[in-house]
Amino acid sequence: MALATTVLAATAATNPFFEYKNWKTPHGTYPFNEIHAEHYMPAFEEAMKRGLQEIDDIVNNPAAPTFANTIEAYEASGEMLGIVAGCFYNLTSAETNDTLQQIEMELSPKMSEYSATIRLNEGLFKRIKAVYDQRDKLKLNKAQYKLLEDIYDSFANNGANLSPEDKEVYRELSAKLSKLTLQYGQNVLKATNAWTMLLTDESLLAGLNDDTKAMLRENAEKKGLDGWLLNLKPTTTRPVMQDLDNRDIRRELYMANAGRCIGGEFDNTALIVEIVNTRLAIAKLFGKKNYAVKALDKRMAETPENVYKLLDQLRDAYMPAALEEVKEVEDYAHAHGFYAAHLQPWDFSYYSKKLKKEKYDISDDDLRPYFELENVKKGVFGLAERLYGIKFKENKKIQVYHPEVTAYEVFDEKGKFLAVYYADFHPRDGKRGGAWMNDFQPQYIKGKKDHRPHIVNVMNFTRPTAEKPALFTYDEVRTFLHEFGHGLHGMLTRCQYGSQSGTNVPRDFVELPSQFNENFIDEKEFLDTFAKHYKTGATLPQDLLDKMHASQTYLAAYSCVRQLSFGYLDMSWHTLEQPFAANESLGTTESVIRFSDKAMEQVQVLPNVPGTQMATAFTHIFSGGYAAGYYSYKWSELLDADAFSVFKEAQKKSGTIFDKKAAKRFRENILEKGGTEKAMDLYKRFRGGEPTINALLERDGIKVQEIK
Repeated sequence: MALATTVLAATAATNPFFEYKNWKTPHGTYPFNEIHAEHYMPAFEEAMKRGLQEIDDIVNNPAAPTFANTIEAYEASGEMLGIVAGCFYNLTSAETNDTLQQIEMELSPKMSEYSATIRLNEGLFKRIKAVYDQRDKLKLNKAQYKLLEDIYDSFANNGANLSPEDKEVYRELSAKLSKLTLQYGQNVLKATNAWTMLLTDESLLAGLNDDTKAMLRENAEKKGLDGWLLNLKPTTTRPVMQDLDNRDIRRELYMANAGRCIGGEFDNTALIVEIVNTRLAIAKLFGKKNYAVKALDKRMAETPENVYKLLDQLRDAYMPAALEEVKEVEDYAHAHGFYAAHLQPWDFSYYSKKLKKEKYDISDDDLRPYFELENVKKGVFGLAERLYGIKFKENKKIQVYHPEVTAYEVFDEKGKFLAVYYADFHPRDGKRGGAWMNDFQPQYIKGKKDHRPHIVNVMNFTRPTAEKPALFTYDEVRTFLHEFGHGLHGMLTRCQYGSQSGTNVPRDFVELPSQFNENFIDEKEFLDTFAKHYKTGATLPQDLLDKMHASQTYLAAYSCVRQLSFGYLDMSWHTLEQPFAANESLGTTESVIRFSDKAMEQVQVLPNVPGTQMATAFTHIFSGGYAAGYYSYKWSELLDADAFSVFKEAQKKSGTIFDKKAAKRFRENILEKGGTEKAMDLYKRFRGGEPTINALLERDGIKVQEIK
């Protein structure tokens, strides 16, 4: 159905996006109360029209190409499109609906065409190349030099040097890929929302705590049902898989979750084939033997060989310990009545949690009362204040896109405005799973004005119930710290150009600030600032802290090889050198499943279950930005452990983990610099040398001498 028949067009006079320069909102924030679905498509169309005109102005400039009239002019183009897209695409992840999804589908080819039109504009590239060819003669600073390189490479890597015939092929392949990846992601969301299981017999809930039962009861009430409703959102699957005694229900939930998009209405197997083959075709067009070679060209890892070197090194170091960990859990299960020969995936979380409780006498339920949402926010915000001197102040005059979202003004140590920060904590039907950071508007300097960023953290944490406030699990606090680390990367940035600011860094570097930030949850000095019982106000007791610390390496090897399995899966699909063809006797679905299983088997520590596969709901690589890049989580983990060791070393001298000198070095060399220099150069300037894997192994309890 055409969009025009379902969404009314909005005129310039009534469309708030047409007046974005005149918004009377605090710090030019979005007037969400005035923005409606019918505004998006007209705004996108006008923004693309303006953007193309700005490109034409650059191309038709009679003056000789210079850094200012070509590179900086190009950097500044598309301002309105950035404003419209900044709103729309954040909402399609955090607060979508059928109408927005329909717009997204219709918009996808238009945006691809717009991008391709610019990237394949020969006149524009000619001017860019003219500046690039004289780059060493220009008096450019490091950021300007890198901007010039990045812009030239972005055009070259997107077809500017292709023949006219190949440019047309590339344009078609890019549009096709955009549509395929969008459909894949929407299938995952729809499949996730489509599955529920209603339980009406409370005895079937044995093992679940009262908070989880209350959440499941509320799930049912929202649907007008009587009972307890299970769904595939992480806030449901996590506690049910860990705590529910009923093995049959655990199995059914696991099969539904791990079997998403395998066959049926939302099948993704054929889309996977089309996606990887389209990516391979694009790589071949550029003379690359596989997609990974093309994707890694501008990342820290640089080559597929370096990625496999990391994965293999970690596999060799962690796999023996992971197998021992699984055997320990299995032995425990057998000693406590488990009758089958081997644990299945729907058994492992259940028995491993019980073993952890027995070994360390600690569980999420012990810690939850000390991690109440408001206190956690104070702790996380307070960490930023202690390290970097910044402060957060809620401003209810800043409009939000959903009533549950809270907006803050952020000020630096001198009281100067630094950023707008939106926090969105709880799951909704219109929000995709997981947690992430994004910007609504980036930071950049235009003239003498520093346009400060508008940052958002979106998460899916435990909701409050009628009886209790929102009480976080330990892992949820860690996730908040992680995403807030991304947020700090966005808020503290100080760059001339928006395309270099904040998290606009290589994919395998972007996780450093976030994963670094997680380390503080293990520090008593930090926990004592906020971890207080929501009823009594008592701080987290020392014995619980000791048990928590003792349990930190529990299943560390298992967790590592699980991440490695995702990395191997990603690389296997994206190092294909010939198009993937389904085995005729197996069919597409089974061929995709078997290929994916084969990719992961070298780090498989639990039985493979027919009818399940990570690949069909692996949005990171098939609809997100992590294609040939999922390894970056482990790469960044290596960096974060190495970086935090600087703070641990400083703590020995200063007596505090909030060491100001170390924080200043991290802020000035990592958080403020964005993508203005090569990532490894920035890291070495902070660290004083290249990172090693030793700190990561030591943190996980793996002997350093086991490294090969």
